[in-house]
Amino acid sequence: MAPLAERMRPNTLENFIGQNHLVGEGAILRKAIESGNIPSMILWGPPGVGKTTLAKIIANYLKKPFHILSAINSGVKDIREVIEKAQKQHFFGTNAPILFIDEIHRFSKSQQDSLLGAVEQGTITLIGATTENPSFEVISALLSRCQVYVLKPLEKNELVTLLGFVLMNDDELKKKKISFIENEALLRLSGGDARKLLNILEIVVNSVSTDFIEINNEIVVQSVQQNIALYDKSGEQHYDIISAFIKSIRGSDPNAAVYYLARMIEGGEDPLFIARRMVILSSEDIGNANPTALVIATNCFNAVNIIGMPESRIILSQCATYLACSAKSNAAYMAIEEALSTVKKTGDMSIPLHIRNAPTKLMKDLGYGMDYKYAHNYDENFVNLEYLPDGLKGTKFYEPGNNARENEMRERLKKLWKEKYGY
Repeated sequence: MAPLAERMRPNTLENFIGQNHLVGEGAILRKAIESGNIPSMILWGPPGVGKTTLAKIIANYLKKPFHILSAINSGVKDIREVIEKAQKQHFFGTNAPILFIDEIHRFSKSQQDSLLGAVEQGTITLIGATTENPSFEVISALLSRCQVYVLKPLEKNELVTLLGFVLMNDDELKKKKISFIENEALLRLSGGDARKLLNILEIVVNSVSTDFIEINNEIVVQSVQQNIALYDKSGEQHYDIISAFIKSIRGSDPNAAVYYLARMIEGGEDPLFIARRMVILSSEDIGNANPTALVIATNCFNAVNIIGMPESRIILSQCATYLACSAKSNAAYMAIEEALSTVKKTGDMSIPLHIRNAPTKLMKDLGYGMDYKYAHNYDENFVNLEYLPDGLKGTKFYEPGNNARENEMRERLKKLWKEKYGY
């Protein structure tokens, strides 16, 4: 028998739960589907939010031939075979088929290149699914020919709706009398992943020998602990373990960090995914407390890309333990978040004339660049000049962290700017 999540996979937009910003009444993707004219697209979102299901619904709604490839076990040869089929179907007057590629981020550059001509000529309509940021994982030539739609984890009310729907509609569950005394643990453990929610529900139901089942938090936790899934790099524990890994490094625990690193390596996780996350962490959680961290993390990413597994496990371990042992600061992260918030509130404020670029005589006549003072002409390479727009004078975005290196930076800023920024 198929798993509950597969049995309950919706086949119409009306039964599709979640992603209202894309497929709700009047939403952008729904309008495109109903018009019968969809673009090639990349569906970007975490596991279990409906990427594959949505692709199948689109094909059903538009009555288009539907081909599926998985980037894990498909190559250029498979792509060419599908394109040849599509060309024949197109020749006989059929609508351009849909080619759905799951985990498109795992395709190499050459594999992605092989799709370009067919997408550009309209031989196929491409729908790619990815859990990774397509800006980093999909080549720019292909990305420019696709619309990117971002799918979100399901909200609590959507998960509750889904539970009610499966209890009323699944033939197997209808044979039992199931009621929810509590659902907090079930919702929490699902993490907004519909497939995970239904997998856990199925585990709980199967763990009870009677047909009268009252589900509470204790039963859910006990059932899950007794049926811990193996690491699944395409879903399930993927986000849980990378989260534990990052939080262990942030918490300065090299032992926990290397343990979760081993879990991911043993589970077959993409080493470049791990390395990329450490590059991000080196700025977000360490920053100017130890600027060398970003250098080491970036070199780790490059080295892993060159060396490959299994040797890259050593490089990843060196980087993870170094980052975990490093001083921590999120000051750079907080500074850009505060600055972005200010920009959104205040808009495009006027840049002071003296620091504007003046490449033409007209601009110079208008005062662009006038009274600008070149810092290197002054003692300590510093001159007290106003750089922020008038409405933001004295605004402090960057607050150095409380660590040896940033304390030195704070003292320097205090010496240079006196009381201006309150350092």
